[in-house]
Amino acid sequence: MKRRDFLRLLPLGAAAKLPMMQPARAQSLWDMMNQTRTLTDAEREANSAAAIQAIDTVEPILSYDTANNLQMAIAQYEPFVARGGWEQVPQETYGVTMGVNRDGVVQLKRRLLASADMPMVDRVDDAMDAPTDAALRRFQARHGLQVSGQVDEATWYALNVPAETRLHQLRLNLLRVQNMASALADRYVVVNIPAAFIEVVEGGMVQRRHTAVVGRIDRQTPILKSRIHQINFNPYWNVPVSIIRRDLIKYMNENPNYLTEQKIRILDGNGQELQPSQINWQTEEAVNYRFRQDPGPQNSMGNVKINFHNPHAVYLHDTPTKGLFGENARFYSSGCVRVDQVQDFVGWVLRDNGDWGPGEVANVFATGERKDVEVTNPPEIHTTYISAWANRNGVVSFRDDVYEFDMAGKVTFEA
Repeated sequence: MKRRDFLRLLPLGAAAKLPMMQPARAQSLWDMMNQTRTLTDAEREANSAAAIQAIDTVEPILSYDTANNLQMAIAQYEPFVARGGWEQVPQETYGVTMGVNRDGVVQLKRRLLASADMPMVDRVDDAMDAPTDAALRRFQARHGLQVSGQVDEATWYALNVPAETRLHQLRLNLLRVQNMASALADRYVVVNIPAAFIEVVEGGMVQRRHTAVVGRIDRQTPILKSRIHQINFNPYWNVPVSIIRRDLIKYMNENPNYLTEQKIRILDGNGQELQPSQINWQTEEAVNYRFRQDPGPQNSMGNVKINFHNPHAVYLHDTPTKGLFGENARFYSSGCVRVDQVQDFVGWVLRDNGDWGPGEVANVFATGERKDVEVTNPPEIHTTYISAWANRNGVVSFRDDVYEFDMAGKVTFEA
């Protein structure tokens, strides 16, 4: 092993020898003030920015760079896990934030030290101070959580995932990345399901990342490979039969005006429109008809639908419910993928179609014009399942095993 590589392994291994809580000592006036002070907005923003910068990288998640970084992380975690890993953080830390001292802060600090989110210190006390806030925000960023500096439920859960489980994720995802890294085009899109984000890649570098909303546990986003071939601006939404059966019939029984309010029309096999009162909503008669939602601000596709051939009838699209992009766990769809900042994404897809860019895309959104565009240079799209990865700075990121593919030990998937 090269000396440079060895030095990169030191933080986690060194953190295994954690400082113990020291007996009380005489505190300076500054110590007492620092324990109870709160952060200014500028300090919070600086800590959050540093946390996000630590995980930022230009190397794609499906790359040999990521595979090498994962190998380094595995070499770092193996001896640490062999020594017992990190300790658990008690529930007493719920809600703890800067300036709020509470039982369990000592264990919280030791946990953050163990994963190298917090620099080594000579003494661990029970003060939720500025360095602990910065470390907690870094931990949250690495785990795809809201970078708040507060121990909420999702953060507490992630803190208490055993190091052994994380090592298992690293090993499994190394194999997944290695399997896919050699089979990629120069220009492609990756939807990483556990992370609920999208990478836009060209020339071996990430051009941009987009937050996404993906399929819920019982309506999973399928893993596949295809090419984005068409963009539908201000589209109709043809409601899938599965959603008619699972959701729409129920909604109509709860609210007979639902279809009217959502501007969803019922069409028979000849394209003739029916009235909701003509359907028996106490049965599954509705699945025999086509339900089509008009374009507009209420449309479930938002302003655009992004098509790629696949046997699952899934696609990427905009959404009118953009608040979900700010959630920790973005698993709300029925299998399709909702894209944040979609105008930038569509502008990149249509780059070789001539005069298209985010500005032109936004103009079509604003006009409400129905328009379909065939993509001149269709980029590949891969939906995949990577729940652990590492960047060239040695920062390791983890996500929950939402579909339990890690638990099942899956390395390859039907695509």
